[in-house]
Amino acid sequence: MRPLPEPARETLTLAPVLHALGDPVRLELVRRAWADPGSTCSALADGLDVPMSTLSNHWRIMREAGVISMAVDGRHRRIRLRGDDLSRRFPGLLDPILRLAEAEPQHGAPSPGRPSISENVR
Repeated sequence: MRPLPEPARETLTLAPVLHALGDPVRLELVRRAWADPGSTCSALADGLDVPMSTLSNHWRIMREAGVISMAVDGRHRRIRLRGDDLSRRFPGLLDPILRLAEAEPQHGAPSPGRPSISENVR
């Protein structure tokens, strides 16, 4: 797999990260990436009523902000939430955002067995 360019952890800044997490579609994609690490773009976007061109833009915004990493795997793009980098750079930021996103009605029922981001860092 060939990784696509992404900012180094020490260069991550809060404004682009919050911008990336501030859009409802991107927040849902991040929540899905958290739940299913290493999944493909198309699998994570399954069921969303969003045009492919718009999804491509969402993925780019999240990758350039440092929220996700993306790797080319043949014809697919594998997505991984950069939870460890975000937690180290902005302690305590991601857990409450993902917890609230998970509890929103349009995203379905919460999954209580899922570990927190900080538990995944250890």
